[in-house]
Parts: sequence; structure tokens; C-alpha cells
Amino acid sequence: MATSRPSFKVSERSEFGSRTARRLRRDGLVPGVVYTGGNEARPFQADAHDLSLFINEGHALFDLDIEGEGKVPVVVKEEQRHPVRGDLLHLDCQQVDLKQEIQADIAIELEGVEDAPGVKEGGILEHVTREITIEALPTDIPDEGISIDVSAMVIGDTIQLSTIAAPAGVRFVADAPEEVTVATLNPPRVVEEEEPELEEETELVGEGEGEAEEAGAEDGGADEGDSGSED
Repeated sequence: MATSRPSFKVSERSEFGSRTARRLRRDGLVPGVVYTGGNEARPFQADAHDLSLFINEGHALFDLDIEGEGKVPVVVKEEQRHPVRGDLLHLDCQQVDLKQEIQADIAIELEGVEDAPGVKEGGILEHVTREITIEALPTDIPDEGISIDVSAMVIGDTIQLSTIAAPAGVRFVADAPEEVTVATLNPPRVVEEEEPELEEETELVGEGEGEAEEAGAEDGGADEGDSGSED
């Protein structure tokens, strides 16, 4: 839970447009924007390598230290990444009021998969829902998502969102939690072996043709012999 906030320092950005954004990226910088809920958005730029490392740490809430303006508490609103390389291309942040609840998407992780009896028996554990929307104060949003213990699951078990206890101060945003499947443990897949009947039938057909040819050859030989005796 975000009890203490990390901080990341950025610089103001005064130039805009796609051409400027491309130039910034060539220079090893990432453009970004802080949205403030009704007030004018504040553009910024930051070192691409350092910002990527910071964002990949998965902070739910952090202070964006804008040079010349001071720190503001923010959450990540949207990340734009390169479709192939995965490089961070643009970052949108939302300034938040620490005393007002907000909605955020957090990851659901499964723990104890290899220890589950059903998995040991060859069952297949399917992680159905990997992310859930929650509502909480910014300081109550879990930094590392929610972990679900599945070490006791047997084949045929299913975990619904309605059976999961939300962390303190957090509420799951779902119209029907009992219909949201988080994980299910399915029976092993049955691999049907190819039946050898066709191959055997082919062999039998081949054998039959061979016997017919041999019989024909014998009959031909007999006819030739008979005709010779008549002469």
C-alpha cells in the first residue's frame, strides 16, 4: 500500500507537436502530460531510460517533481509504448486529491500454482481475470496489485471475485462479482491416440491384391501350359 510516496523529477516542456516529440525521443527524452482535473494540463519531459525504469517498478501513486513547480501526487493515466520494442513513447499522469477516492486498474496475481493438488495431478490452471478495477483513496491503492492463493485448488475448482477479500480501504468495482471468474482448474487435456485401423486395412488390402496377382500369374501359367499341350 502506498504509505510513503516515491518521487520522480521531470522538466517543463514548452514545445509541442509530433515533430517535437520525435526530436525529443531521438535525444533520449520522453514527453508527458499531467492532467489536473479542470485546470490547465502541464506538459513535461524526462529522461527515457530513467523514467522507464521508474514506471516499470509499478508505483500506484507517486510524486511528480516538476522543475520550477514542485511536487504533485499523481497516478499513471496512460502509457504509450512502441508496438514492437515496447519503449515508452509518452506518459499521461493524473494529479489526484489524496482525500478523494479514485478508480484504478490493478493486477491480480496467483500464488502457489505449482503447489495446487489439481496441478500436480495434471490439471490446467487457467488465469481468467488478470486485472480488476478498484475504488480507493490514492494512498490505499496497492502498489503490487492483489495476490490470490490458489495452492489448495483441486480439479474442478473455480475462484470468483465475490469470494476474494479486498484489501483494507479498497472496493472492487464490478456489477456482478459472483460472475467474474478469476481462476479455474480444468481437467487434463486428453490426447487421443491415432487408431491404427486404416493402416492395418491398407496392409490387408495390399496383401489381398498381392494374392490375387499371384493367383492370376498361376492361372496364366496353367493356360500357357495347356495351350502348349494342345499343340
